[in-house]
Amino acid sequence: MMEHRVLGRTGFDLSVIGFGAWGIGAGQWIGATDVQSAAALRTAMEHGCNFIDTALVYGDGHSEELIAKFLSGESRRVTVATKVPPHNMLWPARRYVPLRDVFPLEHIRASLATSTRNLGGRRPDLLQLHVWRDEWLDEKEWPATAKLIEQLLATNAIGAFGISINDHEPQSALKVLRQCALVSSVQVIYNVFDQSPERELFPLCQERNIGVIARVPLDEGGLTGNIKAGATFGADDFRAQYFKGDRPAELQPKVDALRPLLTEEAATMVEGALRFCISHPAVTTVIPGMRTPEHAAANCAAGDGRHLTAGLLKRLKAHAWPRNWYPE
Repeated sequence: MMEHRVLGRTGFDLSVIGFGAWGIGAGQWIGATDVQSAAALRTAMEHGCNFIDTALVYGDGHSEELIAKFLSGESRRVTVATKVPPHNMLWPARRYVPLRDVFPLEHIRASLATSTRNLGGRRPDLLQLHVWRDEWLDEKEWPATAKLIEQLLATNAIGAFGISINDHEPQSALKVLRQCALVSSVQVIYNVFDQSPERELFPLCQERNIGVIARVPLDEGGLTGNIKAGATFGADDFRAQYFKGDRPAELQPKVDALRPLLTEEAATMVEGALRFCISHPAVTTVIPGMRTPEHAAANCAAGDGRHLTAGLLKRLKAHAWPRNWYPE
């Protein structure tokens, strides 16, 4: 039976294992077919998943369109989140680049309209800004942005509003969570290697009842245990950049050291890595990518409510590995 948690103040009752839909967009993750993606979605829902996280930029809307097609024949209640891409198309958000260059009002409106159309006319249950910087709160454009979000919520154009935090920078969203009641959820990188959200972000989210969507739980595949020294990927595959050069060789001893720990209370490293994420009470749901029915079934099995023991979690803290492999 899949464990459920409520996403902050939204009231959305979510499965602790959600469906990360970047890969099925077939834009930067190579290998997914639409038939296989639909099968993965169906399998995930059959195994208790009721939350899908996508974005307009995933396959230039293709992920959203696949989700709409799938949901047109789905009778179960599914919560769908999507994201407004930065207008300047830069991830992560750069310092000192003003809000007007990243999320101008018309861009937010147009992106939402496109996403709603891609989703078959369905309003997003959760609309997120795909990058964030706290410095925007002090800019003269922010009040108008906040007013637009209020209008979207009041008119039921979106169900709730959240932000996706810059890669490996959980501290970059603390101010907005303290000052802006519009933010109902945050999406943040959280895994065995990057445990930094535990220091300040998670306690603040618990204090203010803000939902947490944990992304990149498997370190883009690094925590599957399948990427060895010398591994290569196709030029069009996102992982060719993430695991470029000698990074696979740098990764391998870290994974080898983790393997006996992550499989101490789980059958596989993937299961152990997912159980690590949902063992933290601040995390509402974790969103691994699922491009095959087999992966979907295995991932969802980790959401059965069994958490890692306190002793194992304590030992895993020593395996945090701060770094940022994302290309500039």
